[in-house]
Amino acid sequence: MTENTHRDGLVSIGELSRVTGVPVRTLRFYCDNGVLESRRSGGGHRLFDPATTVDQVLLVRRLRTLGLSLSAIIEVLTGSQSIADAIAAERAALDTELGVLSWRRASLRAVEDAPPAERARRLELLASVQDRDRAHDNLVTFWRALLAPIPPALFDGFIEMNVPRLPADPTPEHIVAFAELTTHITDPASTAAMSRQLWRTNPTRIHDKLALVTGVAEACAAVDSLGTQPHPGPELDRFIDAHATARRDRDTPRLRHRLLGNAPDNDPHIHRYWKLTGEITGTTTAGAALYWLYKALAQWADMADDVRA
Repeated sequence: MTENTHRDGLVSIGELSRVTGVPVRTLRFYCDNGVLESRRSGGGHRLFDPATTVDQVLLVRRLRTLGLSLSAIIEVLTGSQSIADAIAAERAALDTELGVLSWRRASLRAVEDAPPAERARRLELLASVQDRDRAHDNLVTFWRALLAPIPPALFDGFIEMNVPRLPADPTPEHIVAFAELTTHITDPASTAAMSRQLWRTNPTRIHDKLALVTGVAEACAAVDSLGTQPHPGPELDRFIDAHATARRDRDTPRLRHRLLGNAPDNDPHIHRYWKLTGEITGTTTAGAALYWLYKALAQWADMADDVRA
């Protein structure tokens, strides 16, 4: 260093390396990529202001240890992003990466652990849902088409309860169930069966679909809080009233028998959808509540028959 350099308080790249413990080649890399600023001496050597550069280099080294990219570090050094925001963004990206890896690991185990006769089917299933976000969107689209009149808040609540997202660390069983579920909804017979379970009898006579969906949702919520065997009562009355109101009808034995006679609740397509959903979520689904109401309605019909007899 020259006397003039000493007088200006600048240090060479070698001195900066000794002070910070960062190799010279790394400091050059930082300079070449716009992370650190340097001046040039008359001989073309890089010079640094230790009052600011030492702390910058130490911060860069620590952030690199946490895995932050150079572009993110530059934003921190220039003040366009805080350290907390940069770290939060890196953690979010890592969470996404870990999710992808967890999916892959569970998928590999699902095929590895399958009986030989089952492996080909699982390979085909899992190949159809490589993008789990898109697969989840397909499930949402499936229900949006069935629940067209439902308001956003109610729809979002339904989706939260009945359209499963895989856990952060899914098991092979979760993966297979999710793959089967997303394949299941592509069967037109499944769409038709789920539609019949929702609208029941004579859908063309439903004048207020929103009132029906809202009323049925309230009946299902009441069932979810019971945890008892199916039986006629206020929950079933609320369910029937929702159908009667939507059809501009009254709760009569005739309507109840029509709703029961056209009930598709024993359709295997319906049972399969809700069984797979329950395997993933581990919670009570709307399908389970609807089946409870169906059984309660069937019990009411048996009691009515006994009275007539």
